[in-house]
Amino acid sequence: MRLPLTLALAFLATPALAATPPLDSLTLPPGFHISVYSDQVPNAREMAVGAKGTVFVGSRDVGKVYALTDTNGDGKADTVRTIATGLQLPVGVAFRNGDLYVSAVSKIVVLRDIENHLDAPPQPQVVYDKLPTETHHGWRFIAFGPDNKLYVPIGAPCNVCDREGFAKLIRMNPDGTGVEDVAFGIRNTVGFTWRPGDKTLWFTDNGRDEMGDDMPSDELNHITHKGEHFGFPYCHQGDTLDPEFGKGKSCKDYTAPVYKLGAHVAALGLRFYEGTMFPASYRDALIIAQHGSWNRTKKSGYRVMVARLNGNKVVSYEPLIEGFVKDEKATGRPADVQVLPDGSLLVSDDLNGAIYRVTYSK
Repeated sequence: MRLPLTLALAFLATPALAATPPLDSLTLPPGFHISVYSDQVPNAREMAVGAKGTVFVGSRDVGKVYALTDTNGDGKADTVRTIATGLQLPVGVAFRNGDLYVSAVSKIVVLRDIENHLDAPPQPQVVYDKLPTETHHGWRFIAFGPDNKLYVPIGAPCNVCDREGFAKLIRMNPDGTGVEDVAFGIRNTVGFTWRPGDKTLWFTDNGRDEMGDDMPSDELNHITHKGEHFGFPYCHQGDTLDPEFGKGKSCKDYTAPVYKLGAHVAALGLRFYEGTMFPASYRDALIIAQHGSWNRTKKSGYRVMVARLNGNKVVSYEPLIEGFVKDEKATGRPADVQVLPDGSLLVSDDLNGAIYRVTYSK
């Protein structure tokens, strides 16, 4: 049965209702405020902002890509459209020159001139289709770098294993040509960004499981040159050899993390804060979403953190948003952060299908 066009468009613009976001339980530093930007974004993961202010959001298991618009400027999305469906784990979204790039496990697709066609989105065009088909760590955060290349991770297809062609970060031209390796020894990065000023790449990496509640730590890493190896699967957290794959290896042969983020916290999306709304102490700090542990005796993560840097060292690491766990039960799972042009911060929560907006006022 074919739906009438008007009914089909209405269906696309109205995702299924999600859980109620837990605003009352959340705590932030003095002067910060949090509100719901939208609670109509099931399975919300990576975010990207278009040239016209559209907030694009990827998802994981629901296979959809969303476009959120705040037409009256009140800090809430008044329209949520589903602009693509039926994609495999389309976590990653990246906007460039009017086009939206989306990851879909084995391929990268693009929706051309998307902000001018939100009500009648174009069919996704395949840009690159030679990525591995494995779904274990096969969802991909993607982003364009200062070099105008699209960066794409290829996570390890396992908890811990040593397989050629995996556990690395690659990059390509916008048309899918010129694919090259950037860095190795990366188990599963679901968040990377470039530092204002020196334009170097910083990324989170999730540590392996089955080594206990407190080992190994997730990592915050910094790429200083092409071809660096960050240790996986031989060395974890910069100082601990793997019980199986570390035999005969030395952690000194690999790049150590800039900072240990905590075991099993599932650090995902991160961005440097380049806005002016927050206090000056937040300028150029890294804001990191911690999705939260799934296999720890006592839950860890489930919060949004701020890492302040002095040069290439983390000098403080403190919460921006806490309260997504109550009585050892998750009430929310932060997946990504994104700074808006006005300096406010969006936070995606895939458990509640919500996007939050964080503001500051004295």
